Amino acid sequence: MSRLEAKKPSICRSEPLTGERTRASLAALRGLVTSCYGPAGRLKQLHNGRGGSVVTTSQSAALLAGLPVSHPVLKVLTAAVRNHVACFSDGGLFTAILCCNLVENVQRLGLTPTTVIKLNKHLLSLCTSYLKSEVCACRIPVDFSSTQILLSLVRSILTSKPACMLIAKEVDHISTLILRAFLLTIPENAQEHIILGKSIIVPLKGQRVIDSAVLPGILIEVSEVQLMKILPIKKSDSFKVALFGVSLSGDLSDTGEGTLLVSYGVSLENAALDQLFNLGKQLVSDHVDLVLCQKVIHPSLKQFLRTHHVIGVDRIGVSLMEPLSKVTGAWPIGSLGSISPSSYGSIKDLCIAKFGCKHFFHLIPNKTTICSLLLCNRNDTAWDELKVTCQTALHALQLTIKDPYVLLGGGCTETHLVAYIRHKTRNEPESVLQDERCSQTELQLITDAFCSALESLAGSLEHDGGEILTDSKHGHFWSVQANLPSAVNWPDLLSRCGCGLYSSQEELSWSFLRSTRHPFPPQTYLSREATGAASTLTLDCFTAKLSGLQVAVETASLILDLSCVIEDTN
Repeated sequence: MSRLEAKKPSICRSEPLTGERTRASLAALRGLVTSCYGPAGRLKQLHNGRGGSVVTTSQSAALLAGLPVSHPVLKVLTAAVRNHVACFSDGGLFTAILCCNLVENVQRLGLTPTTVIKLNKHLLSLCTSYLKSEVCACRIPVDFSSTQILLSLVRSILTSKPACMLIAKEVDHISTLILRAFLLTIPENAQEHIILGKSIIVPLKGQRVIDSAVLPGILIEVSEVQLMKILPIKKSDSFKVALFGVSLSGDLSDTGEGTLLVSYGVSLENAALDQLFNLGKQLVSDHVDLVLCQKVIHPSLKQFLRTHHVIGVDRIGVSLMEPLSKVTGAWPIGSLGSISPSSYGSIKDLCIAKFGCKHFFHLIPNKTTICSLLLCNRNDTAWDELKVTCQTALHALQLTIKDPYVLLGGGCTETHLVAYIRHKTRNEPESVLQDERCSQTELQLITDAFCSALESLAGSLEHDGGEILTDSKHGHFWSVQANLPSAVNWPDLLSRCGCGLYSSQEELSWSFLRSTRHPFPPQTYLSREATGAASTLTLDCFTAKLSGLQVAVETASLILDLSCVIEDTN
């Protein structure tokens, strides 16, 4: 008999941020996410000691999902980041790094949490107001009559995930397919309120990335044996479709704790088959051409339908039920009783397609916003990473419809914001001091900590020991190799800024990031000529990055405001 232990009292720890364990844990998390950031980020392998699959990734969603976090402060931080990624798909590493930087920088100042939170909130308001304003020089409006900006956005997301293992040609091909798949989900006669369709990603592992394709409609994978049993059907008009969400296997449903009474001499199996055959006869009399079942169709019913030239496809799975309902217009049938004629749907055509070693039924709709993205990659690990990245890119495009703007990437938005905030707080401090009731010294300390957090975030893009510069005109991010000679001509060493918008051949002057320099007003009002002249831009999703900025600052404020942690040790 096991011995019962008395319940231990909960542990209350005051001032949780001052402990060495908290600082070490926060530094370890910051180091982890920082090392994964950007196109040159280092990959991480996740696996447990008991075996199982190994995940190679640099994505925040996979990292934080596979990372056992026990410290209460880190639980708050990771929960906020994961919630942000669940809502916006992109910007998880950005949010986590900025939040860690803010907490660590402010801890060194020794100011009261109330003062820090008030001033951080004001600086966040400065950032968001500027990014939403028409004078913002790192925000580009999206012109939907051209694909240039949208393609650059998708390409930037793909290149930021090195575990996808894509070369330049493959990045261009997948970017084009993602944009095409997104455009197919937009209704032709779009009104003021748009209801977007869906892009279904179909796996094809072990094939060349360049073999990936986008097809309108839905691909349903079938075995070669199943195809051999199906007679080819050619019709001049549309195919009538019945969609079943209930099993057609003839099995009895679970009665739970109830009792099933069966009359003497009655065969349950024969009764179930008779019910299935009656259903099949109705389908034939209603001139149904295609029966799709989420679960299993009984072999006898399949044979009956086949003899009457009706195609039966089973084991479709729950994930395709909603798209199939939209494509065909059929309502999922949930019983084996009489079927209402309004439950049926139709498709324009049905054909058989083969990609690699897989066979598919290709359902071609009459008019729909559903498409299939047949996604190929060399191995399982690279395919899994590419799938998540494609879903992120598709979500970013959807968010761009709601807020038709993108932000400059490659660290340029962060360094530009730093220049803007430093100049604003240095030259116009009166409004802040009056509203927040703080001293000039406190404002300067918090501004330096806030800007240093953004600068460290931008600097996280450099993983090979190179130097980071900013120019004194636009406030953009520039990267150069390490171990420079004492006398250098910057235009000869630099090519383009991090986002690719500006060239080093312009009349610019540079200084090292985090070096002491007088605050300067960065140039505002981004001209259309400048964005049109750049062939390839590195861009970020406006909505995701703006939300990530807000989540990072607000979560840092929440962590800094913690006075005690009560932990149950039982």
